[in-house]
Amino acid sequence: MKKGSGKCYIIGAGEETKLSFTPGKEDFVIACDGGYTYCKRQGIQADLVVGDFDSLLEEPEHQNVIRLKPEKDDTDTGFAVKEGQKRGYREFLIYGGTGGRSSHTIANIQLLSALAQKGCRGTLIGPGSFYQVIQDGEVCFPKEQTGYLSVFCLGDRAEGVCETGLKYSLSDAVLTKEFPSCIHNIVIIPCIDLHGSCKGKSMGNVKGFSLCFIFVCIKQHHL
Repeated sequence: MKKGSGKCYIIGAGEETKLSFTPGKEDFVIACDGGYTYCKRQGIQADLVVGDFDSLLEEPEHQNVIRLKPEKDDTDTGFAVKEGQKRGYREFLIYGGTGGRSSHTIANIQLLSALAQKGCRGTLIGPGSFYQVIQDGEVCFPKEQTGYLSVFCLGDRAEGVCETGLKYSLSDAVLTKEFPSCIHNIVIIPCIDLHGSCKGKSMGNVKGFSLCFIFVCIKQHHL
């Protein structure tokens, strides 16, 4: 069994996305239900296939298959994330997790939030866009990444939010879940920094600081 010193790639059955990666020997690829078809079509070898196979309609011919009951609490993607965590992986890239049913896209954003709370990194990748959630942290995009950035507060209140390298910058701002104030911001400087801090408090003691950002790409850097 592979142990997670690399990346865990999860391929869902949502909108088909170009699988622009080549798994390394330490990486682990999980196909969820109809995502197995995407893997075969794009030449990606899955290490594990999971699902109730409601979208694939039949159990795939693969040596490592976990069949799930249709009546379950986890989504197929949620189950795959837990499987990756059991193997020690801390970085997750989820393809085919947007489009289709909007409920599944929202559920996958919640998965990103759960990963951020555990100190893991998750990226939800769709055609021409990607999503990430940070909590009590920061992210800097590479200079090759160009496009538009939207940022949403997932908790009640996010303090000390800073955005640089964008047409409209923020410094020590407060975001709330009731008001979407950081939508479709334009990249103007190659390296973008997005972070949050809380005045007078240790970051370890802050509860509920969680930001979801959506990057709509003009030119998508390899993730």
